[in-house]
Amino acid sequence: MRADFPVVLDACVLIPMPLADTLLRLAGGPRLFLPKWTDQIMAEVSRNLQENFGVTAEQAAYRESEIRRHFGEAWVEGYEDLIPSMTNHEKDRHVLAAAVRSGAETIVTYNLKDFPRSALASYSITAQGPSTFLKNLYELDPDAVGHTLEQQAAAIDKSFDYLLDRLRVNVPGFVHTSTQRK
Repeated sequence: MRADFPVVLDACVLIPMPLADTLLRLAGGPRLFLPKWTDQIMAEVSRNLQENFGVTAEQAAYRESEIRRHFGEAWVEGYEDLIPSMTNHEKDRHVLAAAVRSGAETIVTYNLKDFPRSALASYSITAQGPSTFLKNLYELDPDAVGHTLEQQAAAIDKSFDYLLDRLRVNVPGFVHTSTQRK
């Protein structure tokens, strides 16, 4: 199955490597959604990786260049003029503006409180946590999600159970749902 609905991924879900890898693989391989982000979101990812996770500037730049290489169409531009009219939390207005500009109906974020329904409703956008989003993708196509996770485990030369344990840290609800149905 190939899905063509754009989804804005907030910086916070692109920072933890197992989660970011899973999201990007589901967007790339089976293309269960079209990922969207901005230079501002990617700058936040790189800054946080360096300041909080000991990643060097070179490593962060390499990660971003690889994301650009594989997801060149994911970058949203021309959203800046919308930022002042957004009514969600000030620090995340750029994320909502990018969602509006890209035609996304979903923002995937841990910061749900920064995206109240009152700020999203007029744009027909919802904010979902990453566990909920991944559970929804699993419901959409459990075989594609399961196969992608198996490929991910093999690509990092780890067992499927190891990958699930790593994902359980960031998306425990998704891991619980996906393992209950196997």
